[in-house]
Amino acid sequence: MSDSAAISRVALKKITPHVSAAMGSLHTAAVSAAQEAKVEPELLELIRIRASQLNGCAFCLDMHTKDARAADETEQRIYALNAWRETPFFTERERAALALTESVTLVHDGQVPDAVYAEAAEVFDETQLAALIWAATVINAYNRIAIATRMVPGGYQPVKK
Repeated sequence: MSDSAAISRVALKKITPHVSAAMGSLHTAAVSAAQEAKVEPELLELIRIRASQLNGCAFCLDMHTKDARAADETEQRIYALNAWRETPFFTERERAALALTESVTLVHDGQVPDAVYAEAAEVFDETQLAALIWAATVINAYNRIAIATRMVPGGYQPVKK
């Protein structure tokens, strides 16, 4: 950790509870849209983990790898997610969703190329694509909140099934 980790950061929920609540509502709406579109919850966790890897968000990585394990995701796939293109462990749908997530996360680097979008559109319908874009957008926002406020990883525990 850098020296700046010792600096006390703003407690967003305490200082701006209405904005935190709105962010929570956005997350809930995005999850509902994914459920209605029949996007697998396991795929959403892969999206959350991959975006968090790209953004370097330790808090979200801790949370979503725990959630993925609780949903019976394999250690092998979690460990290989950072190099998903180099492995045979992910389905065509997962690969398309991961590529889309990476493009949304790294939007500054070539935006979302037509080829990436077209690949996702081949395996997801419009409702599912919308849900995937929202899922990637929400985790990116949460990554930025967790990083900016230096949320400490390690304490999160998934809800028991």
